[in-house]
Amino acid sequence: MRKRHWAMKIVAVETCVVALPFDMGGPKPAFAGRPWDNLEILVVKVETEDGLVGWGEAFGHAAIPATKAAIDTIIAPLMLGRDAGDIQGLSRTILHSLHLLGRNGSFVYGYSGIEIALWDLLGKRAGLPLYRLLGGRDRGPIDGYASLLAYNDNPLVAKNTAAACAAGYRFIKLHELTRAAVLAAQQAPGAADAAIMLDVNCAWSPVVAREMAASLADDGLMWLEEPVWPPEDVHGLASVRAYGIPISAGENVAGLFGFKSLIEAEAIDIAQPSVTKIGGVQEMIRVFDLCEAHGVEVAPHSPYFGPGFVATLHIIAARMEKPMIEVLWLDMEANPFDPWVRGQNGRFPVPQGPGLGCDPDLEVLERYRTGDWARNVWQANR
Repeated sequence: MRKRHWAMKIVAVETCVVALPFDMGGPKPAFAGRPWDNLEILVVKVETEDGLVGWGEAFGHAAIPATKAAIDTIIAPLMLGRDAGDIQGLSRTILHSLHLLGRNGSFVYGYSGIEIALWDLLGKRAGLPLYRLLGGRDRGPIDGYASLLAYNDNPLVAKNTAAACAAGYRFIKLHELTRAAVLAAQQAPGAADAAIMLDVNCAWSPVVAREMAASLADDGLMWLEEPVWPPEDVHGLASVRAYGIPISAGENVAGLFGFKSLIEAEAIDIAQPSVTKIGGVQEMIRVFDLCEAHGVEVAPHSPYFGPGFVATLHIIAARMEKPMIEVLWLDMEANPFDPWVRGQNGRFPVPQGPGLGCDPDLEVLERYRTGDWARNVWQANR
């Protein structure tokens, strides 16, 4: 028994960034003030003393330099030498150690990536896919919803909506700010049978959000996502529900208690936790439990193309009543986590191998890697 415990000790935590060329069907926008030239994935690799490796992904996008630095300089050294199987204990200990550095941001994002890798390791040791560890069953391929990027051009909205429908998607999310864009999507070829959602990324004050919700009330939106700035204005968000459109939010809140605040304010119909931001798999499950107890739907936020996306597939398979996963509408040149991050006819199979069930193609990872692997290795007692 002692030997098994020793074999679970973490001896290395590594990070690297994979930058993938992509086409989004229109001009690429800036992201947080930076050009978005490539789709970047912050990959996290955790190794135990017996050589077993788990893979994770930490948020993300323009925040990658900060999240990577948080892992490499502070979080990874805290992980080394600890028992990789004690995920609950590690989450309590590590996140408490970091809490003065912020309860929502790069340090929690960084731990989220490591925590996903720990679940990958746990599943590999148990010989079970993650969804089975979480008490789920094989439910077959999961419907994807095409999450279109921001075009700010109604003909491009219509063109990409039509293309997504032709690719088999029957759920389309827009990142636009006008009713005209919604109508352009709904009138696109093939969209008559598609459900349309609108995500405005916290664009409006509560007053404007209510005005926009009133104008959209009869358009049959599946949901209106994050209509209010700032996102922590739970009462302002709650006021938008009066117009009858289901309201979704949650990718920007801090952990379980952030969702508790949204639910207690009666601000949301649909909760959207994000596994690479919230603290990992275990915190996602806690949010599912909370929402189930209060009759709130959960539709995870997952605009990722690495272990974060795959972990979300497993969580959805285990816990979501009506399974559906968000996938950014873009065409990647290559991806080290193919084929699991690309749908067929708008659907995504859940890997059946142990853990996440899909280690990266190391040749592809190396080809698109930017910079050097940052590596922290435990040296004590070796």
